Amino acid sequence: MNIGIYQNAASLSALERWQDAVTQNISSSQIPGYRERTVNVSGQDNGQFTIAADAPGGPDSSQPASFPTAAGGVNFTSGETKRTGRPLDVAIQSSGFFQVQMPDGSSAYTRNGGFGVRTDGTLVDSSNHPVMSDSGSALVIAPGGGDPTITQDGMISQGTTPIGRLAVQSFANPRALVPISGGLFVSSSTETPATVTHPDLIQGFLESSNVSPLFEMVSMVQISRAYEANQKVISNADQQTQKTMDALG
Repeated sequence: MNIGIYQNAASLSALERWQDAVTQNISSSQIPGYRERTVNVSGQDNGQFTIAADAPGGPDSSQPASFPTAAGGVNFTSGETKRTGRPLDVAIQSSGFFQVQMPDGSSAYTRNGGFGVRTDGTLVDSSNHPVMSDSGSALVIAPGGGDPTITQDGMISQGTTPIGRLAVQSFANPRALVPISGGLFVSSSTETPATVTHPDLIQGFLESSNVSPLFEMVSMVQISRAYEANQKVISNADQQTQKTMDALG
């Protein structure tokens, strides 16, 4: 058995997963608060393989078989905070996530503080999900009440009328969060959110994604070259096998 073909095929699979992550990072790099998707490629031991009789080391000798494998992850490093001047834009300057309500009633979490208001006054995120208060209810902005004021600890007011406090949740192990579309995360069954009492918010600002498009383009070139090299090795091995079969009749 030509173990090299299987190792190169595993490399192609790992490279495809890396390419998927890079493609998603490039397409989502302009989403505020988006977190870079990462891929860690490592070798996985898959037992032993027997060396051919005419190979160095002689017949019946064996070597460990290591195959490349790729594991996905998320880079939770904070992005750059940029001024927008919009009263409903809010950036978190500490750890934590805004809490929003999904259509099925479950909670999701985001660093994107680019909020808006529905016609009924409900405060929503960029995907039209209601933004939740620390009391567990949706926040509602009074029509005609003027621009809201958002304090550092998340309290929203219109004039002297308090609306509610933005729910900002943190997780002991944010890497256990499951990323979904739109820069949102959902909590795994092992992770329970804890309310951040002093979230250090800043109104009129948004946190940029932590993706470097230039770095991602460099990664794309590296992936392309590695993919071509592995394809060439597989093609050469296939040609050698065919020549051997032709010679043996």
